[in-house]
Amino acid sequence: MSRLFTPATVIDSPAKSQPLLEAVNKQLGVVPNLFRLVGSNPAALEGYLNLSGALNKGALPAPTRERIALAIAEFNACDYCLSAHTYLAKNLAKLSDAEITANRSGSSSDPKAEAAVAFALKVATDRGHVNDSDIQTVKAAGYDDAQVIEIIAHVALNVLTNYINSVAHTEIDFPVVRARAAA
Repeated sequence: MSRLFTPATVIDSPAKSQPLLEAVNKQLGVVPNLFRLVGSNPAALEGYLNLSGALNKGALPAPTRERIALAIAEFNACDYCLSAHTYLAKNLAKLSDAEITANRSGSSSDPKAEAAVAFALKVATDRGHVNDSDIQTVKAAGYDDAQVIEIIAHVALNVLTNYINSVAHTEIDFPVVRARAAA
């Protein structure tokens, strides 16, 4: 059971959140619990949706974005996000079970994606205090400075949702996947 109030429906959400939640419903065909929870604060929902939408238009392909989300959710032991991104990785990004397992450990069978995932995990574990060799490694894999910034932004976006869901104990509305161990 969630420790923070999650409106049961879009109509139960604050008026300023309702159009944003309706847009989520139109796009996904459902309004997952995370969105209704964050929608309890219209400014937080708007900020989350704007950052997420902007990053979805970035240079990183969807499978790489999902790989990063899986690594960060595992690192932060966020079962909600791990469940949601495992579902998305399988059904939208078409990643294999073996790849998802690798991603959760901060690696990938794809060398370029591995560099992004490993760097993202390094950013999280070192709280942004990466060293020069970490930057050189991700750039040597083919990422330019702008893409490095985009990777960092994905880490921040995922940390945001990991923390919200971990604090709230958001009820998981995806097939449940549990983190291996708390960070």
